[in-house]
Amino acid sequence: MPAEIALPEAAVAPAARAFFGHPAGLAYLAFMEAFERFSFYGMQALMVLYMVSQLLRPGHIEHVAGFGAFRAGLEAVFGPMSPQALSSEVFGLYAGFASATPVFGGLIGDRWFGQKKSVLVGGAMMAAGHFLMAFEAPFLLALVLLMLGCGLLKGNVSAQVGNLYVGADRRREAAFQVFYLAANVGVFSAPLICGTLGEVYGWHWGFTAAGVGMLVSLAIYLSGYSRLPPDRLEAAAAAAGERPKLTRADAPTLLAMGVLLVVVALFWVANGQVLNAYMIWARAHLDRQVGALTLPVTWLQAVQAGLAIGMAPLLIRLWDAQARRGREPNALGKMAIGCGLAAAAYLVLALAVVLSGPAKVPLAWAVGFHFLAQTGYLFVYPIGMALFSRAAPAAINTLMIGVYFLSVFAGSLLVGWVGQFYEKMSPAAFWLLHSGAAAGAGLIILALWRPLNRALMGPSR
Repeated sequence: MPAEIALPEAAVAPAARAFFGHPAGLAYLAFMEAFERFSFYGMQALMVLYMVSQLLRPGHIEHVAGFGAFRAGLEAVFGPMSPQALSSEVFGLYAGFASATPVFGGLIGDRWFGQKKSVLVGGAMMAAGHFLMAFEAPFLLALVLLMLGCGLLKGNVSAQVGNLYVGADRRREAAFQVFYLAANVGVFSAPLICGTLGEVYGWHWGFTAAGVGMLVSLAIYLSGYSRLPPDRLEAAAAAAGERPKLTRADAPTLLAMGVLLVVVALFWVANGQVLNAYMIWARAHLDRQVGALTLPVTWLQAVQAGLAIGMAPLLIRLWDAQARRGREPNALGKMAIGCGLAAAAYLVLALAVVLSGPAKVPLAWAVGFHFLAQTGYLFVYPIGMALFSRAAPAAINTLMIGVYFLSVFAGSLLVGWVGQFYEKMSPAAFWLLHSGAAAGAGLIILALWRPLNRALMGPSR
């Protein structure tokens, strides 16, 4: 494979630097992602609380179409489950499959629909799913629409971010940080709006707000349609008259990508539990009193996202300064650091539980936990996405972006399974388990440092 060379500053066309040194298309993709994440996390901030507090209770669960057979299938595998355990498993399955379907969405984007059409169809399905969540009966149908729509949308949007850049242009990593910074603006506002509406005024208002956010996301995408990069299948056909093909030389890279999927899956056990058992724990054991106000538990998601909004620009500046001195960690080094930060976050949470004893845990401990956890996320998830975008063979580039979400699929299934132990373990032991998962992810990178660097970070990458 020919070597990829980063373009010098003078060689980059002005049109490619229209948005703070980046192509204008990044702005539309970033703002679209902000509203899509608003809708996605607005629903997820409410989902577990909604199931535990209402949907899975007698008088409501009977109204959910098909839920009797669905629950019987789950209990045939896991045994009888309390509402908390059942909600944890439903959340894990939903979050997992919402992260697995981008594999098929990427394949569809690469081979048939193209990235742009896939995003539009997927976004429309997600909007429908969010609006249906406002009603009890179509709950399972709503989840299916959200999972399938997310599959078409997520990988294809992320692939377009990478497609804005050529070769080893180092702006690609910064672009994914900008992209996820915008996403965190949506994540920050989602619990404040959807969460407050759901907890205070009624669950259906929160879910409806999520649907409106998805419609706004689609409107932004359509307004910037002409500024987006051409679909990969269109570009490949125009350049060569045929699609690029895999070769044996791609095998080491694909194997190394498989290792990274394991790493991110283990990391996600820690990251994903923040939306699951952590919400139940925080509602019962965290002192959320600020003056005369008791913070809605969903607002904790806004705290984490707000920290990300503040940290992402600082990290971009830090890495730029390190790059000028030749001391910037490569992508694998950043991911190892992020796993260490996530492990430290759960150590802080376990320590807070031990030191607080029977009293409620002070809110400051939770803020420290979220700071470490979210900083770890910024070191791991967007960096891994950028690495996949850069290293994936051209023949299956969008597909491999979808494959990257398989790490979240596996991690989310583990989140749901591990979440069932929340009622069976002490809180300190439960949080230490998550610290160990994140630490294990970092140790895998360190143990396989040399072969992973050769396959993913070599001169041809």
